[in-house]
Amino acid sequence: MSTMSLLTTLARARLAHPLPARALFTTAARRLKDPWPLPHTPAHLAATATPTDAPPPAPLARPGEALETTRARLVYQSRKRGTLESDLLLSTFAREHLGAMGATELSEFDKLMDEPDWDIYYWATGKRAPPARWADSPLLERLRVHARNEGKVVRRMPDLH
Repeated sequence: MSTMSLLTTLARARLAHPLPARALFTTAARRLKDPWPLPHTPAHLAATATPTDAPPPAPLARPGEALETTRARLVYQSRKRGTLESDLLLSTFAREHLGAMGATELSEFDKLMDEPDWDIYYWATGKRAPPARWADSPLLERLRVHARNEGKVVRRMPDLH
């Protein structure tokens, strides 16, 4: 059978048993629930909520760590969190404030870094109330002021040295 007669036969078969046009030309996938909802949406707030009965994270013991080593580690940890929103918020806060923090404040910031990313982010932006252990924290209040960015400073990820 020649190519031309084969095409003619296929065309006749198509005319005899037409498929719905939608079956042939549709590219629309079934609408599924978005597995990655955008931040600040109700779906994201619900999906990232830490259970209220969850115990606070246990920090790693770092006996004898020098203050400069602690600062350097916290600068790195504040930048490499895993979510861009938290990375930007915490790394710019660390760049502006870690240098002036004493041992007690550095320890508190270290404990804050052990909390889940989205919890810290939503506590700082005021979308979620912090648990009792952070409710009266002056450090978290400073982070909230930083997050409000009342000076409308254009922020970018700080360089790692």
